[in-house]
Amino acid sequence: MKDRFDFEVVDLDDADSALVIIDQTKLPNVTEFLHLHSQTEIWDAIYRLQVRGAPAIGVAAAFGIYLAAKEIISELKKASDGKNFEFIEFSDRFKKASDYLNSSRPTAVNLSWALKRMGTVVSTCKGDSPDEVISKLKAEAYAIKQLDEDTNLAIGENALSLLSPCMGLLTHCNAGFLATTRYGTATAAMYLGQERGYGFHVYCDETRPLLQGARLTAWELSRSGIQTTLLCDNMAPSLMREGKIDAVFVGCDRVAANGDTANKIGTSYVALAAARFGIPFYVCAPSSTIDGSIPNGEAIPIEQRDGSEVTESWYERRMAPEGIDVYNPAFDVTPASDITAIITEKGIFRGPYDFTQMN
Repeated sequence: MKDRFDFEVVDLDDADSALVIIDQTKLPNVTEFLHLHSQTEIWDAIYRLQVRGAPAIGVAAAFGIYLAAKEIISELKKASDGKNFEFIEFSDRFKKASDYLNSSRPTAVNLSWALKRMGTVVSTCKGDSPDEVISKLKAEAYAIKQLDEDTNLAIGENALSLLSPCMGLLTHCNAGFLATTRYGTATAAMYLGQERGYGFHVYCDETRPLLQGARLTAWELSRSGIQTTLLCDNMAPSLMREGKIDAVFVGCDRVAANGDTANKIGTSYVALAAARFGIPFYVCAPSSTIDGSIPNGEAIPIEQRDGSEVTESWYERRMAPEGIDVYNPAFDVTPASDITAIITEKGIFRGPYDFTQMN
């Protein structure tokens, strides 16, 4: 697949000891890249959705904890006059830094998955020199990034096998290029189809309250030449009734063992409408998003966010009464019964789901 973009969503500037991201809160009007050096800056960027999307968060966390390890080792070497550092102290401080980053977004399992992979590397480094530890962590962070790119491309090929030319597709939130390292999950088949002449017409829910569909998905798809139409979230059933939607593709932040999925708030509403009109509803999820420790959707932790996102964000002035209570969950759960199939890089899975058979 040819690159559709001339920048990296998440990258490492090792010489500057910085995590480099595009600030997604400024899109589509301003393209600004941030160089984040401290763990506090990286935590804030994840929490404030300057970098967002489960796969992109995982890669950002991998680079972020690598930078934390560099800083910890530098401090320990200074304290020992340049001699080999104390591994146990390094390991303890590394874990604290990892736990801190992991607290930024509790629902997206890729965050904890990537940090766990980096922690596993540390557990094998006892007896290594400081430079060897840093080298191994850097290699693992880049491996996580490459895996995401390869995974998304495989998801796209699997999803495209379910589609025909000239279909109308609906997507919610942003599970595209900007939510990953390249291609996206829910959008990967759309980009492949664009290259191969499928002529898809993609409809994007605006996705309140943070407008990821309007600001991000509509921006990236339209600039790639895909026929794109934006709609308010509550307009999807009307489109379905008119017969303009042939399939729905969404991403997700966590898949429970039974196939329930957590994705951006409003996804379950789209799934209900698709079921009512007999439209296939597909969830595109890297296998790293499947959390076998969570039995069902009821056990998935749902992040509650500040009410100002509903009452003030994206408005020139406040658009709700002062003091009003606000319900603002970042995600909702779509039950497995409303999902036609879960598309991973390892294949297409249909209910009843048994991910233990995944190779």
